[in-house]
Amino acid sequence: MKKSLKIGSAFIGIIVGAGFASGQEILQYFTSFGYLGILAAILATALFAYMGMSLTRLGSRMQTTSHKDALYGIGGKYGGFIMDIIIILTLFGVGVVMIAGAGSIFSQQFGLPAVLGNTVMALIVMGTIMLNIQKIIAIIGSITPFLVMVVIGLAIYSLLTMDASFAELNPIAKEQDSALSNWFYSAINYVSFNIAVGASMAIVMGGIEKDEKIAARGGLIGGLGLGALIILSHLAIFSAVDRVGSSDMPMLQIANDISPLLGFFISLILFAMIYNTAVSMLFSFTARFAEQNTARFKITVVIAVTLAYLLSFKGFTELVSQFYPIIGLLGLFLVVTLVVANIRYARNKKAAA
Repeated sequence: MKKSLKIGSAFIGIIVGAGFASGQEILQYFTSFGYLGILAAILATALFAYMGMSLTRLGSRMQTTSHKDALYGIGGKYGGFIMDIIIILTLFGVGVVMIAGAGSIFSQQFGLPAVLGNTVMALIVMGTIMLNIQKIIAIIGSITPFLVMVVIGLAIYSLLTMDASFAELNPIAKEQDSALSNWFYSAINYVSFNIAVGASMAIVMGGIEKDEKIAARGGLIGGLGLGALIILSHLAIFSAVDRVGSSDMPMLQIANDISPLLGFFISLILFAMIYNTAVSMLFSFTARFAEQNTARFKITVVIAVTLAYLLSFKGFTELVSQFYPIIGLLGLFLVVTLVVANIRYARNKKAAA
C-alpha cells in the first residue's frame, strides 16, 4: 500500500500545477456552471481515477522508461505519431501559459506591470534549462504537498465564512466566463487536457513498478485524490465567487482576503509552482528536439523560450480559456486510444485464459 500511495501522490503532483493552484482553471471549467459545476467535478473525479489507473498500469505492463515507446506501442505507427505531436504541443503550450501566469502574479499581488513578471520568469526558466539545474527543480517540486494543504485550508475557510448562500451565488457563478459552454463536456475536456499534460510522466512512473496491481492502485488513488482537490477548490471559489470571480488567480485572492501576509506567502508558492511547471514543460519540449548539453540544445532553448515569452502576452486568463480547450479536444484522442488499449488487453487476457 505504501508504494501505491507514493505513486498516487506523485500523480497528483504531476497534475496539480500552477494553473490548478491559481484557481483559474477551476473557475472556468467548473465554478462558471454553478451547481452543475459540482456534477462536473464528480465526473472529472471518476475519469481521473480511471485514467490514472490506466496510465500507471500501462507503464508497469510495458516496463518502459520512455512515454514515446508506450505511445507507439499502443497506438501503432500513425496513432503513436499523433499522440506524440499532441504531447509536444501540450508541453510548449503549458509553458506559454505558465510564463503568462507569472505576469498575473506580479500584477495582481504586487501591482507591478505584468510584462515584468513575464520577463523575469522567461529569463530564469531559460537559464535553468540551459544550466540543467535539476536540484533546484527537485526542491521546488517538494512544495507540492504543502500546496495541497493550502488548497484544502482555503476551501475549508471559504465554506465556513460564506457571506451568501449557494442559491444566491449560483447566478453570479454562471456570469463568469467558461472555457466551454457545456458542463458535461467541460469535465471531459478538463481531464483529457490534463492527461495530455501528465501522460508522459505517469507512464514512466508506472514503468518503475513491476507489479501491475500496485501501479494501477497508485494511479487510482492519485485520480481520486485529485478529484477531491477539484471538488474542494470548486466549493472554495463558488462560496466566494462574488469577491474573487474577476481575479486572474481566485485562490490567491481568497488568501489575500484572509490576510495580506498569507496572500504574499501563497503568491511566492504559486510563483515557485509556475517556475517548476514552466521549466518541466519547456525542458521536455526542448529535449524532444535536441540532445542535452549540446550547442544545438542551447540554441533550441533560446528559440523555444523566446517564442513562449512572446506568446505569453496574450494574458493568463485568455490563454487558459482559449488554449486549454483546444488541447483538451486533442487530448481526447489520447484518452480514447488508452481506453481501447485497455479493452483489447482485457479481451486478449480473457481469451488466453
